[in-house]
Parts: sequence; structure tokens; C-alpha cells
Amino acid sequence: MEAKKGYKAVAKYLMVSPTKVRPIANLVRKKPYTEAVAILEAMPQKGAGLIKKVVQSAAANALSQNKQLDEEMLYVKAICIDEGPRLKRVWPRSHGRRDILLKRESHISVVLDELASMGE
Repeated sequence: MEAKKGYKAVAKYLMVSPTKVRPIANLVRKKPYTEAVAILEAMPQKGAGLIKKVVQSAAANALSQNKQLDEEMLYVKAICIDEGPRLKRVWPRSHGRRDILLKRESHISVVLDELASMGE
């Protein structure tokens, strides 16, 4: 993810496939912070809870860095779901063969910014 201005939070090595998390991330991209959290709380998927934690962490970073900020002044500027390393597991099969099961991991990066600078 390229360097962007704003308040950032990252969660790495999450045990969920990036292809399952990306559609959820698309729903909250460019939304106000309070609306994004409300959307994520209403969703039943595992990835929604993981994204919500990262968005809330970015908001906490923003509020700790800038005391004049309010939660209503923030929006999700960028959210990036990258692929982490794959864990390779073996499934035994008949006749002494095997299959390889790839357990995929994700890295979630969130950048929040102030609504006043949204037009940039």
C-alpha cells in the first residue's frame, strides 16, 4: 500500500482468505467512520469483525494523535486487503497419494482521514 496521509492501522497474519474479505471491504470504502462501523456490526461474516477491529484501531490512533478530532469527522479513506503467507497442509488420499490444502492469510490496512479533506 502506498504512503497516504491520514491515520493508519494494520492487522497482519489474519486466518481468513483475502477473497472472502475483499467484498466486505468494498462496502465500507469511502464511507464515514460511524456508518462504516454500523455496516460492519450488522454483517455476520468473520471478515466483517476483523475489519471492524482495524477500523476502530485506526480511529483510536486518530483520536490519540489529534485531540480536537471527533468520530463524526472521520471517514475511511483507503482500505487494502493484501494476501499473507499461505500455510500448506497435507490431506491424505487413497493409494498413498496426497493433496495440499492451502490455508490463506490476510493483511488488512486501513487509512482514515478527516471529512474536511475528502475533496482532495
